[in-house]
Amino acid sequence: MNNQQKRNRLLILAIFGMSVIPFLIAWGLKENPGLLKGRTNHGELITPVITTERSDLTGFDQFTAQNMDQLPGHWLIVNVIPHDDCNEVCREALYKTKQLQLMMSKDLTRTRRVALIFKEVAPETAALWWKEDSRLLRIKPNEALIKKIAAIRQDGVPDGMLLLMDPLGNLMMQYEPGFDPYKVKNDLMHLLKISQIG
Repeated sequence: MNNQQKRNRLLILAIFGMSVIPFLIAWGLKENPGLLKGRTNHGELITPVITTERSDLTGFDQFTAQNMDQLPGHWLIVNVIPHDDCNEVCREALYKTKQLQLMMSKDLTRTRRVALIFKEVAPETAALWWKEDSRLLRIKPNEALIKKIAAIRQDGVPDGMLLLMDPLGNLMMQYEPGFDPYKVKNDLMHLLKISQIG
């Protein structure tokens, strides 16, 4: 075998490798998405997203019942209150989302804040949780939606958990209690930038 034949074989092997190796890398990353370190979001994507209907949500109080029309078409910053008491972690999360929405500056009008209240709570008790927070919408989800949210948390829905809902009513991102509002803001700004709706 002369040198030219060796070179030709090496060239054929190189071309074969160039076409097969990228496919193998792509397949490996698809099977092991945790290998990708370059994630840009700080929250955890909910996959598949939790879809909601307008009928899944009712106003917890008169103010919210009169302003339910503010929900569709907006990005919702959703504080979850899973128990019949909003403890310190829960109240801190409510405060953080109030500050978060103020940080949105020119995109403030594209977002709304919502407290999702799972349990039956006396309105007088609940009013203490968000005193001086007149723009917060207080929502009661139906049992089906509560079960869908609980299904994404194997160890139960914790106090202070945060969700993001897109303008079509899809719950698509979650944050652990003690979340950093600046990191949530980065995710939300990115979503607003690429969003064609809301």
